[in-house]
This record gives sequence, C-alpha cells and structure tokens, in this order.
Amino acid sequence: MHSPDLDADTLAEYIGPLTRFAPRRLPSTDARVQLGFPLPSLDFEEDDLDLGELLVPRPLSSYLYRASGWSMILAGIADGAILVVDRSLDPVDGNIVVASWEGCQPVCKVLRIYPDRIVLESRNPRHKAIEIPAGTEVEVFCVRSVAHLLRKG
Repeated sequence: MHSPDLDADTLAEYIGPLTRFAPRRLPSTDARVQLGFPLPSLDFEEDDLDLGELLVPRPLSSYLYRASGWSMILAGIADGAILVVDRSLDPVDGNIVVASWEGCQPVCKVLRIYPDRIVLESRNPRHKAIEIPAGTEVEVFCVRSVAHLLRKG
C-alpha cells in the first residue's frame, strides 16, 4: 500500500452530467447514532430516505467531478471523493467550489471573495492559497455534496 501524497493539490476531474435515475428509497430511523456511550436500541422507523434526493436535489443542473489530491482533506474531501456540483447555485464567500481559469484544470477549494481579487484556499496546511487577480475570468461552481468511496476490507 502506498502512502498518500499530502502535497498533491486537489484537482477536480469532470465525470459528466448527472443522468436521470430511478429513486431508490431506503428505510431510515428517527434514532440518532450515538457518538459516545451507546444507548439501548430504539425499534422504530421514520419515513423512507431517498439518497439521490438528499445528495442531488437539483439533478438537471448537477454535474459530477472526481477529486484528486489531498489539499482539501481537513474539509473532509479526500482523494477519490465524488463531488456533486450544482451549477444553479450562486457561489458566495466561504463556499467549497470547483473553479477553473485561463485553461487550468479545475480545482476544488474554499472560495474567498475580496474587492480586488479572488482567493482559493486549501484545507491542508501544506498548501498555499491561490490568488486570482481582478479581471481574470473564472468559472466557479458550488459543491453541493461529497460522496466518499467506501471500500471493502
């Protein structure tokens, strides 16, 4: 097993638009998962939960990107995570976004907006912020949700 390259920037590789999929409702419970000492089990269910609806509320304006790198690890975005990007949302200061400019490969960062520049911040202390000067044309799309890959054993 190789160790992750924590110095690798988090790039976003375009996977494609979200295709329409049939809703798949899964049973859910109203009980919360205890993070400390366990409580006795509660045997009741809440309404069914549709993961597609939860992760992708606007499928027609949503696209998938695969994260590559470790610069956003402290935001919970690891190498290989799937980013659900919603192009219908207006990005605001502090959002996690996918951004590209001047033909660069898209990156996943935290958006900071200043009067004279845009700054794209990492969530890994090994990575410096990227400053984009005023007047630079930048495409910025909000990351709506992150799907982490679960691997067997």
